[in-house]
Amino acid sequence: MNSTPNSGSTPIRHFLVDTDLTPAEQSEVLDLAEQMKADRWLHRPLAGPQTGIVFFDKTSTRTRVSFAAGLADLGGQPLIVNPGESQLGHKETISDTARVLERMVSLIIWRTYAQSGLEEMAQHARVPVINALSDDYHPCQLLADLLTIREHKGRTEGLTMTYLGDAANNMANSYLLAGVTAGMHVRIAGPAGYLPAESVVSAAQERAGETGGSVLITEDSTEALTGADVVVTDTWISMGQEEEKEERQVLFKHYAVDEAAMALAASDAIFLHCLPAYRGLEVAAEVIDGPQSVVFDEAENRLHAQKALMAWLLYRSGLAVPPEAGDGR
Repeated sequence: MNSTPNSGSTPIRHFLVDTDLTPAEQSEVLDLAEQMKADRWLHRPLAGPQTGIVFFDKTSTRTRVSFAAGLADLGGQPLIVNPGESQLGHKETISDTARVLERMVSLIIWRTYAQSGLEEMAQHARVPVINALSDDYHPCQLLADLLTIREHKGRTEGLTMTYLGDAANNMANSYLLAGVTAGMHVRIAGPAGYLPAESVVSAAQERAGETGGSVLITEDSTEALTGADVVVTDTWISMGQEEEKEERQVLFKHYAVDEAAMALAASDAIFLHCLPAYRGLEVAAEVIDGPQSVVFDEAENRLHAQKALMAWLLYRSGLAVPPEAGDGR
């Protein structure tokens, strides 16, 4: 579990990969998210306002808005730092940056490329560090997705979640790890050469052994879709892959989520997509705009899930007191 000691006796909690939360802790965060969605202003652990810094090495819409709004909702002030606006990682080491920032801000949130940078930041920071997306994982998105599944299905445990398409990316990795942590049966389908790394699959299987979840990795989309309760996909062309667009369209076309694909899933299956979506490629317009789609609930839940995560990390790190034990500051 990712933690570093602060100057007190309570270890600082970070969230760099989905399994940094135990199954019980993940459930706690989701419970808190439901509470915050019902009462948006109850938790104010950043009242002051304290500052949360949000670094963006990659462009963003939902991540930017949800973290900025979430920090403000928690009583804090967001400081957004765009590429080229700081010395981070080129004129100043990550470890030195962490030692400076921990004296000025209450949270460090970073949307970046290398997972190793986040790990180095967390190793040297005495405030929580949050992975807002890396090349390896997108754990904050999965908290929002699990919250959405809870809302529409009443539970996560025992449900089957199927992910189709480019399965060698950060989204597939996080669906595996977060899904089994939530007690789900996670099926991943994609073409040969575009499936999750064995290390991620092994970690997911180990966690599934704790929760009663399961893992299926296959090239057969029909096998993955049959009877699924939740169907998920992601863009086939991520940032930096634009030159591969035509090749990828051919490669992944049998993994597109269209009406025929949804017909293989359970009759009450829901459809998720982290957005932005390319209608007519990874998902048909009839699906993403249809009655089984919950993508806009999913997008909204980025706000509530991330607020819950930030508050939970501050509470568990001994940096704030929850309202039931004090005034939330």
